[in-house]
Amino acid sequence: MTTPSLAQPTKRLLSLDALRGFDMFWIMSGEQIIHTLAKVTQWPVLLWFSGQLHHTVWNGITFYDMIFPLFLFIAGVSMPYSMGNKIAKAGVQSANQLPAKSKRGIYLSMLRRTVILILLGMVVNGVLKFNGYENTRFASVLGRIGLAWFFAGIIYLNFNLKGQIVWLVGILAGYWAAMLFIPVPGYGAGVLTMQGSLESYIDRLLLPGRLHDKIHDPEGGLSTIPAIGTALLGIFTGSFLKWDSSRWPMLKKGLLLFGAGLVLIGLGWLWNPEFPINKRLWSSSFVLYVGGWSMVFLSVFYLVIDVAGFKKWAIPFVWIGTNSILIYLCSEGLVNFGYTANYVFGGLIYLTPLAWQAVWTAVSVTLVQLIFLYLLYRNKLFLKV
Repeated sequence: MTTPSLAQPTKRLLSLDALRGFDMFWIMSGEQIIHTLAKVTQWPVLLWFSGQLHHTVWNGITFYDMIFPLFLFIAGVSMPYSMGNKIAKAGVQSANQLPAKSKRGIYLSMLRRTVILILLGMVVNGVLKFNGYENTRFASVLGRIGLAWFFAGIIYLNFNLKGQIVWLVGILAGYWAAMLFIPVPGYGAGVLTMQGSLESYIDRLLLPGRLHDKIHDPEGGLSTIPAIGTALLGIFTGSFLKWDSSRWPMLKKGLLLFGAGLVLIGLGWLWNPEFPINKRLWSSSFVLYVGGWSMVFLSVFYLVIDVAGFKKWAIPFVWIGTNSILIYLCSEGLVNFGYTANYVFGGLIYLTPLAWQAVWTAVSVTLVQLIFLYLLYRNKLFLKV
């Protein structure tokens, strides 16, 4: 009988890189292709999908609302793999059994990564165009990823699975209780609006600089706490997929992951009437609902790519996924891919019907980005934070 063990050397999941790339594809230019196609064709399915590529105003959820938490979930999945060699080298069964000396080095590495992500997030926000402290936005997508990943990592390194689950339940239940029962001056308790929520009040009270919406920030301080739960769900998933046991072959793991995702989707939906699914508040129901969808997405990629072995179709997504932070930074205004695309393809695009020129322009930007990412991948040039 084989004894299950977590202490296995790192083996990279191609499906994880592909899913990360699929997730980032929509931000870097994929959404624009769908928007322009929907406008020119007016096909119902494309019009519906185009609508899904916008954030909800407040309560509710769209596909676009899931892109950010899916990326954070994937960061959590990666953690047990990135720790694999350290765990194997120390001869222990799990990360929480690592000696204190090993943990100190990991803490410093994690802290460095978090600080870099916070600073890069501020760069995306335009800090280099400094226009005064009061006009500087400190909260950011990358900053939240760094902070949530860091604190989830601290939990992972110091608690076994049972302790990690207790932390997850405590975070989600505690956030729910705080949002519903702590009164906000001028509004009272349980007012889950942009103006009256506890999360927005804490942002206005404590968050430095400029808020994204003046009275609220979607990457604010208090709502970063439940985001730790999103990263923890990823850590659970990564630990399970990395678990080496003859009783749990890859196919069985993928199917169970798919089923677990459906259960979490159901739990999030059941919690929705009491604590609405809301990305801007990163509500506890949102954590469960999107965490469930993240597991479903990963299980499909895992079963198709790593289990069934259908890999070639996913190669462009791997190019994106292995340089996801870099292409995110470039797409957020640091590089003008549109200029290059117009220089290379503009003459051909102007020969096409006027109604379709916006579509081909969007496609040309994607082609330029993929060529850029392919060259980086081929030459093993990766931005590692």
